[in-house]
Amino acid sequence: MERLGNAIFVGTMLFEEFTYFRHEFPEPQYLGAKQTHLAWIKKFIPENIHTALDAFSGSQSVAYLFKQLGYKVISNDFLSFNHQIGLALIENNGEKLDKKDIEVLLQPAKNKSDFQLMENTFTNVFFEKEESQFLDNFRANIQLLDTQIKRGLAYTVINRSMTRKVTMGHFGHTQALQYARDPERIKRNRSLIRPIKDIFGELLIKYNDAIFDNKQDNISYNENILDLLPRLSNIDLVYFDPPYCDSHADYQSFYHLLETYTEYWQDKQFINGIKRYDPQRFSGFDKKKDVIASFEKLFEYAQKIPVWLISYNNRSYPNIEDFTKIISKYKHVSVESKTYNYGRGGKGSVAGSQEILFICKPRIKHFITMNKAEQLVDERL
Repeated sequence: MERLGNAIFVGTMLFEEFTYFRHEFPEPQYLGAKQTHLAWIKKFIPENIHTALDAFSGSQSVAYLFKQLGYKVISNDFLSFNHQIGLALIENNGEKLDKKDIEVLLQPAKNKSDFQLMENTFTNVFFEKEESQFLDNFRANIQLLDTQIKRGLAYTVINRSMTRKVTMGHFGHTQALQYARDPERIKRNRSLIRPIKDIFGELLIKYNDAIFDNKQDNISYNENILDLLPRLSNIDLVYFDPPYCDSHADYQSFYHLLETYTEYWQDKQFINGIKRYDPQRFSGFDKKKDVIASFEKLFEYAQKIPVWLISYNNRSYPNIEDFTKIISKYKHVSVESKTYNYGRGGKGSVAGSQEILFICKPRIKHFITMNKAEQLVDERL
C-alpha cells in the first residue's frame, strides 16, 4: 500500500533512500491540494529530470515533492498567500523563525493604528474582536523580520493557523462563529476554540522542521503563469494544476481572507457576507469564457518543455475528450485516473468523481528508410 510520511513507497521504491524525504511537508487544508496524490503523481515522473516547474503551485505540495527529489524547483502562483508558502518551503534552504523572531512578531506593534483591517472588516464574521486584534498586531510586526524568506514563513504559518481556526478550513461561508460555539463541532476540532497564537506556536514547529537545503537555487514566483512562462527556459518538466473550471475553481472566494491579510488591501472593496475583496485578481483559468483561450496560450508557451504533467478532474470544463484534443496539438497524451471513494470537499472531489492526470511527452517522430535501389533513384533525381 502506498503512503506518504516518514516511510514512503511508490511501486518498489522506498523514498527513505533519499535524504530529503526525512523532511515532511506540513499537512495543508486546501481545496484541490495534491498531498494525497503525490505517490501516484510520482509514478509518472520520468528519469533524468533536473529542473521542474510547478506552474499553479497552490499549497506547494508538488513543488515540495520536486524539491525532495533533488530537482531545481521553480514554483509559481498568482495568489500572494500561496507564493509565501513557496518562499517559506521551496525557495528557503535554511532560514527558520527562532525565539527572537517570535518575540518580534508577538510584541505590541508600534504602528498599530495603521493595522486595523482585520478588526474593522472581519470581526464577528470569522473571528471575535480579540483574535482580530491579535492578527492585526501580528501583521504589523511581520514587516520587522530581517528577510523576505522569514516574512514568507511567518505569513505561511499564521495563514495556516487561520484555516485551522475556521470550520472547513476556508472562508467561503459565514458560519465560522456559529460553528465555533457548537459543542459537537468543538469535540471534532478543538482548534475552533483555541487562540490563534497557540495554534501558530504548534504549527511553527512543523514548518521549521520541514525546511531543508536540496543544494539547488530554487525560486518562488508570484505571477500569472501566462506572463511568467515566456521568460523561463531550460525546464525539463512542468506540472500544471490549474483551477478546475466549473468544478472547484473559485479559490479567491474560498481563501480571500488569506490574500487580504497577506496583501493588507487598502484599495479594495469588501463585498457580500464573507467580505471578499473586489475586484478579484484575473486568472484566465477559472471562468468558462476565458479558459480555453488561456489553455491554448499556456500550451503554446510551454512547447519547448519536454514533459508536461497536468492534473485535472472529470467534472471540469472543458471535458476530458475536448481537453485531450487541445493538448494533442502539442504533445503525445496518455490519460490516467483515480476515483474518489469519499468526498474531500468541493464539487471536484465528491465521491465518485475522478482525479485525472494527463501525461504529455514529445510526439514520436517516424522516419521512413529507403532501400538501396530507392535511395539510388532518389539521388539521381
